[in-house]
Amino acid sequence: MKTENGTAVITSLTALPPPSGTGRATGKPVTVPPEMQYLYGSGEGSAISLQAYRGLWNFLRNEIGYRRDKSEISSVVMSRGSTLASPKFDLCGKRKLAVVLDVDETALLNLGFEYEAAANPAAYDQTKWSRWEATGVNKVVAVPGAADTLAAARGEGITVIFNSNRSSASAVETAAAIQGAGLGPAVLGDTLWLRDDGAPSGKDERRWKISETYCVVAMVGDQLGDFSDLFNTGEYSVGMRRNMTSESLLATLWGAGWFVLPNPVYGSALHGGLDDVFPKDKQWADVPEEKN
Repeated sequence: MKTENGTAVITSLTALPPPSGTGRATGKPVTVPPEMQYLYGSGEGSAISLQAYRGLWNFLRNEIGYRRDKSEISSVVMSRGSTLASPKFDLCGKRKLAVVLDVDETALLNLGFEYEAAANPAAYDQTKWSRWEATGVNKVVAVPGAADTLAAARGEGITVIFNSNRSSASAVETAAAIQGAGLGPAVLGDTLWLRDDGAPSGKDERRWKISETYCVVAMVGDQLGDFSDLFNTGEYSVGMRRNMTSESLLATLWGAGWFVLPNPVYGSALHGGLDDVFPKDKQWADVPEEKN
């Protein structure tokens, strides 16, 4: 049709297009993977994160009390020369208390990146992740419980430090994402430690460097590598690696210095064949009853 001034107007649309940047048209509805539904959408995922951060805060309050009572405390960073079977920890002396956290899926939920992954399933692409680090600053949210707990820790004089395998090339953007999500400031080389381009993904060297200045009384992560690189050497089977968390001297650290957040979406936990995950002596097969 035409308006009074002669301008042609298309009237065949049955609905208005979505606003720019709100999504893309698809031929069929996107099915969100169950692991993403759990971590990013469920109340259960939120509750377990809140539980972990509440446990962290209760633990930190105890550590503050020990220090004020002049008690000597140890770092929870495993010392050089440690093994998983024989971990060693250094006394802190007068170093300032600190808590060290991973960033992704520990302090921040990468909603924007995982939306893209759900909408357009594909193999992991490091170049896409690099673009995400640079442009996804305002597409993240804090993990439930993180903002309040970290603010409370700072209020008690505990330094909050982020140790991430994000690239040091995106330090400005990563600090902005952390700050924008309400998790406070992060300063590269002091309270923000990132992976140099081309460097291995292990975090122990960074942890030891942090420990030269701070007494690390708690660590928080979603992967075992957020606590020690020794979990990821490749020398342990799936079952052995699991047992090292529960049947070694490290078992006493969970919830008492080491705090784990759930991440069923990606990472070192997602390995194991049928016999690795389900012990042979616990495997069951259904045998239906024969009908007469």
